Amino acid sequence: MPTAHLPAPNRTALYIGLMSGTSLDGVDGVLVQWDAQQQLHVLAYAAQGFASDLRQELLALNTPQGCNELHRAALAGNAISRAYADVVQQLLDQNRTPASHVSAIGAHGQTVRHQPQQHDGTGYTLQLQNPALLAERTGITVVADIRSRDVAAGGQGAPLVPAFHQGVFSRTDRSTAVLNIGGIANISLLPASGAPTPVMGFDCGPGNALMDWWCLQHTGAAYDNQGQWAAAGTVQPALLQLLLSEPFLQLPPPKSTGRDLFNPSWLHTQLQALGHTPSPQDVQATLTAFTAHSCAQALMRHAPNSDSLLVCGGGALNTELMRQLQALLPHVHVQSTATRGLPPLQVEAAAFAWLARQCMLGLPGNLPAVTGAHGPRILGAIYPA
Repeated sequence: MPTAHLPAPNRTALYIGLMSGTSLDGVDGVLVQWDAQQQLHVLAYAAQGFASDLRQELLALNTPQGCNELHRAALAGNAISRAYADVVQQLLDQNRTPASHVSAIGAHGQTVRHQPQQHDGTGYTLQLQNPALLAERTGITVVADIRSRDVAAGGQGAPLVPAFHQGVFSRTDRSTAVLNIGGIANISLLPASGAPTPVMGFDCGPGNALMDWWCLQHTGAAYDNQGQWAAAGTVQPALLQLLLSEPFLQLPPPKSTGRDLFNPSWLHTQLQALGHTPSPQDVQATLTAFTAHSCAQALMRHAPNSDSLLVCGGGALNTELMRQLQALLPHVHVQSTATRGLPPLQVEAAAFAWLARQCMLGLPGNLPAVTGAHGPRILGAIYPA
């Protein structure tokens, strides 16, 4: 059997990061390079939405079913990898870069199950894709299955971005918080560089997942553009308190979650408990407030002295959500990560380029204090070009 020969890692080489998150809206990709001072530079960004039939299939595969699920999941993984390959080609074309110049692609895949800590030790996390197909189509080494090793080591497998946030957004003079609002929201609490306090990070509840689903059901739009529909509604205090009573929100970190918990069935249960259903617009307003309150409470519970909150992910483009966050955190400067040089839709993709680079360099990618793993681990499986 022939032996695959991987190129020697180059600390200043090019990497591609691909991310398709729990929002299920499509693929974000970046082409990045680290300079000799180990500073990150984004050279190109590209995005591609999922076709509606693929999005519906991925939504369906988030819920256990008995109808040929393994076959459908494999086909969906192939479709995701073809979409990834299209984004890779866009990135290479934008920067006029040959595939041979890219050391590796960090490909996250599409999460359809996240059950990291079963009590019997059989925890797992599952991201659909076909890394071999992606390597074949692009001619570039692929690093995939990036979360599983952390889970195997007793961790949550998420969030993995705090280590990247630390390298890009931490400051020497003060602590910083970074809030990623994708389908699920996660927060990174970064102490000042050199401080003895460890980095903390955890999932703090739903981000856009519930808002997007409700908006699609009642307006036909995939998301509430800038939160305008929610802004015209009225928050329902009784419903908001029901939503905020979810036990997950009170759990101490390390913790992670996903659509396994925050899904339409969960929302329907809360609406039934309320005893009446408010108008669709008022429910949207309340879901937006739910995301804002759960994120703000997480920050105030674990880093009450923070004075800066950087927001990334699609939620950073929701004007009403950002307004509510600022109102709930009057002593905190809430701003997009774009103010620190990295646009909000590029952050997670860049993080998975960083994770691919860590893997190729033989360096750990997790923070045990964040995920709960038994120790630092090199994350990812390598599929040579």
